[in-house]
This record gives sequence, structure tokens and C-alpha cells, in this order.
Amino acid sequence: MNSSIAIDGPAGSGKSTITELVSRRLGLFHVDSGAFYRTITYYLIEQGIDFNDEIKVLNAINCDLLEVIPGDGVFKILLNGKDVSDKIRTREITKAVSPVSAIGCVRDKVNKIFRRLSSEYNIIMEGRDIGTIVLPNAEHKFYLNASVDERAKRRRLELLEKGEEFTFEEIRLDIQNRDHYDSTRKIAPLKKAADADEIDTTSMSVEEVVEDIVGRIKKSE
Repeated sequence: MNSSIAIDGPAGSGKSTITELVSRRLGLFHVDSGAFYRTITYYLIEQGIDFNDEIKVLNAINCDLLEVIPGDGVFKILLNGKDVSDKIRTREITKAVSPVSAIGCVRDKVNKIFRRLSSEYNIIMEGRDIGTIVLPNAEHKFYLNASVDERAKRRRLELLEKGEEFTFEEIRLDIQNRDHYDSTRKIAPLKKAADADEIDTTSMSVEEVVEDIVGRIKKSE
């Protein structure tokens, strides 16, 4: 039986960076659930499909739209055979991904992929409902959190590195709105699993969080 680790948390809590580093330390495949939803969001925007028209959305994604290729500890996601990883981290996609990820047929399609990967590989997966919905039987579950101001600061630095400049207040408001949407949506809301360890990363360095998680996992073995 393959092992699995679930890491959940709101935007800017450090999930992606932490999960990638922990995956390297423990020799696991890193599954960035957000990348799957971002790729579909990018596709729907490019095709001009109304997110509110679930039938059109279903028809658009009801094919071999996504191809997952295992690499050196990570999965490359191809959209109709093309690598669009450099196009799915824009602010436009970030603002649109929450409503897309709340569409039932989208979640069904992506969750089938996630569960297949967990049955074939030893993985560590991050998202918002991994420990509660996607992998409820994961061996280890963690919920990362941080203050809104800290998360906005991290997100602004990330965007500046990509040449995208927005004010701290704009990004802070985006994060607050996304937190509200993600935690109140009817389908798979952002929620800490009852058996997850919560870690507040506000005043912690990336290295400290990684050491904390790896230490807890090894201690339980």
C-alpha cells in the first residue's frame, strides 16, 4: 500500500513551498492540487467558457484534457499535450480559480486523477480539502495557516518576482475574499480535518516548518 500525506491551508500559508521541500526530504511525489485547477481555469478562460454554465464546462473538460507525467519527484501537467505551467500563476488565474474549483464536475474529474495517483505512488499532496475529502485516510495530515497580513506580504513578493506589481492592500483584499469564498462554498470548503496537526507559519521560516513536519512524521513511524 502506498503512503500519502495531506497538507491543507488557505492561500499564502506556504503549502506549495513546504510540500515541495518535504517531498524531497522524504522521497515522495509532490502533487500540487492547485496546479490542476489552475490549468483547467486557464483553459476555460482561453476558450471563453462561462464558469456558471456547468454543462458547457463539463463538455469542455469531458475528454483527455489533462495528461499527468511523473518526473523527478513531481508531476508535470500537460494541457492538450502542452506545458502551460508558466501561464497559470498570473493574478487573473488566481482570482478565477476558486469559482472554477467549486464546480462539481471539475472537482469530480480532478479528484479521480488525485486518487489514481495516490494508488500508484507515494505522495504528498497539498490543497484545501485534501485531508477532508480527497484523501481522508491519509497517514499524516497537516493544516498550515498564517495571518492575513503575512500571507499578503508573501503573495506580493511572489508577484513582484514575476514582474507583477500590486499594492499590499489590493493583495490583502484578494486573499480575504478568497478565504471567505473557499471556506463558505458548498462543495469541498476549506476546512481543517479533525485529525490534522495545525501549524501557524506566521513567524516561522520555511526551514523551520519543514523540520517541524518532517520531525512529526518520523516521530510517528
